[in-house]
Amino acid sequence: MAMTQVLLLGGTFDAYVLSTKLHEAGIPAIYSYAGATLTRRTPALPTRVGGFGGVQGLMQYLREQHISHVVDATHPFAAQMSSNAISACAELGIPLLAMERPAWSAQPGDQWIPVPNMAAAALALEARFKNIFLAIGRKQLAAFAGQAATHHFVLRVVDQADEVLPLPPSSYQLIVARGPFALDDEIALLQHHAVDCIVSKNAGGADTYAKIEAARALQIPVIMVDRPQLPARMQCQTPQQAMDWLAGQR
Repeated sequence: MAMTQVLLLGGTFDAYVLSTKLHEAGIPAIYSYAGATLTRRTPALPTRVGGFGGVQGLMQYLREQHISHVVDATHPFAAQMSSNAISACAELGIPLLAMERPAWSAQPGDQWIPVPNMAAAALALEARFKNIFLAIGRKQLAAFAGQAATHHFVLRVVDQADEVLPLPPSSYQLIVARGPFALDDEIALLQHHAVDCIVSKNAGGADTYAKIEAARALQIPVIMVDRPQLPARMQCQTPQQAMDWLAGQR
C-alpha cells in the first residue's frame, strides 16, 4: 500500500522519539494519545487527544484521515487500544506495526512474584508487607482498595490531578515525579518510606527500571504484573526500526 499518512498511536517516550524522526523525515503523520497524563513532552507532529470510540470509531477515523499505515507505540499495558488497532487495521487492510520495548526479565538476586493482572497483584499482598510502593499509575488503583485497611501505600504519579483516588486518603502518600529515575534516588526513596514490597507493571525500558534495581539491592520483593496478551502482530523494538519499516513501505 502506498504511504499517504501515518497514524502514530503514542503515549511512551519511544513514541515521542519516533514522532521527531517522522517530522524530520518529512513523513506526513498524526500523533494520537489518550490524554490521561497532563504533563507530557510535546511532539513535533499534529496531534489528537482522546479515544476513538472503539473499533468502529477508529475505522471511521482511519478512513476520514486517509491513513495508510499505523504504528502502535502505546504503553505495553494499553491493551484495549492495541486490540482495537489490530481489529481496525485488519478490517481495512492497513499495515500495522507495533513498537514495543522488551519486557524486563528477572536477574540473579531479584525476588519477583509474577502475577497475571492487577487483581492478582492485590491478592498477592501478604500480611507481612506493610508499606507497599504501588508503581502502577492511577488507573488501576481500585484493585487495591480492599487492602487499604491493612497496608500503607506509596504512590508515584507523573502529574498532579484533581480526581479523587479510589483509596482512603489515610492509606497512601502521593509522590509526583517523572522518570527517568536514578538508582541512588530510588534506593533512598524505598528506605525513606520503609518500603517492604513493590507492585510494578512489567513495562520494560530504562526510564523506570531503577526501582527494580533498587529492590534487588535492598532485597525487597516485587510483585510483577505480566503484560496483557494480544493477538500476533508485526513488531519492532526501537524508533529506528519503525522508521526502517516505514521506509520499506514506500
